[in-house]
Amino acid sequence: MEFLIVGVAILLVLLLAVALLVQRGRRTTRLDDGDRPPLPRVRHPEPEILPPVGDLLAPPVPDLVEPDLDVPAPSAGRLARLRDRLGRSQSSLGRGLLAVLSRDRLDEQAWEDVEDTLLQADVGVAATQEIVQRLRTKAMVASSGSPGQLRDLLAAELTAALAPDMDRSLRTLPHDERPAVVLVVGVNGAGKTTTCGKIARVLVADGRSVLLGAADTFRAAAAEQLQTWGERVGVETVRGPEGSDPASVAFDAVKQGTAAGVDTVLIDTAGRLHTKAGLMDELGKIKRVVERHGPVDETLLVLDATTGQNGVVQARVFTEVVEVTGIVLTKLDGTAKGGIVIAVQRELGIPVKLIGLGEGKDDLAPFDPAEFVEGLLGVQ
Repeated sequence: MEFLIVGVAILLVLLLAVALLVQRGRRTTRLDDGDRPPLPRVRHPEPEILPPVGDLLAPPVPDLVEPDLDVPAPSAGRLARLRDRLGRSQSSLGRGLLAVLSRDRLDEQAWEDVEDTLLQADVGVAATQEIVQRLRTKAMVASSGSPGQLRDLLAAELTAALAPDMDRSLRTLPHDERPAVVLVVGVNGAGKTTTCGKIARVLVADGRSVLLGAADTFRAAAAEQLQTWGERVGVETVRGPEGSDPASVAFDAVKQGTAAGVDTVLIDTAGRLHTKAGLMDELGKIKRVVERHGPVDETLLVLDATTGQNGVVQARVFTEVVEVTGIVLTKLDGTAKGGIVIAVQRELGIPVKLIGLGEGKDDLAPFDPAEFVEGLLGVQ
């Protein structure tokens, strides 16, 4: 009996202990749940929208910007529009002659003054004597003529001295399935490369397709300068490395121009002193190499009009090396005296085809004797 009582007591103690342990565990769980911080909210990234596969493979197409090209002024009538540029030449030649012929009496002294004026204007001795003799004869016939009539006589004599019947056209049209080839030559400082660029503008204005050849490989800035002139009117320039053989550059220009089917290949050459035999021989080589494609159609000699009679000497030496077909006189708007046009044509028998009357892009004009004389004398 005692053992039974002891067993029941032990069982009660064990049940009480278990009950206490269970109660304590529930409290601990509730406390832990209250102290635990809230879990952060996880943001899922939005799905990236990818372009179609074709767009990934195709490169972006850049916006094409058309170059802003110059539109050269038409060459026809340029000289008439630029007559005022002959003002300084008019002062030394035209106005000087008109002042003498406007005197009340044309005596021997007056005719000597006419002769001196022509000589000082670089007309040349032989041409001056002929002009004075013819003018004096006609003035005697019209002895009672007004100053206006004498001015008309002078204009007629000066125009005749400029040989208006000379062929001044530029041979720049393609033929025999190849382009026309124009060679531009001259001494240092005559404005040759600039003139070459202006000739390109004249040709473009007349509807020609042009390719430039930068055969002046000695002057560092020459090729860049010529290329800039060409880019302004959409004309391509063929050039070689600095110091390369100019004959090979000229040859490549004609070859490329033939392949491209252009109308005219315009070749700029290095400026050279007419007294340097080696440089002049090299000019002859350029012409010979170019002629492997066919004959050169035009060889234009650029002369600085301010050099006066020295320009005639320069021109004569160039004609011994290459066949010069036309003269381009630059800087006639400056201190040039105008008479050099008569002297060059008379001494060489070569027509002046273009004249430069300023530094503007379109200040190169086809030469017209009548318009030129009107500019000199201010004939209305």
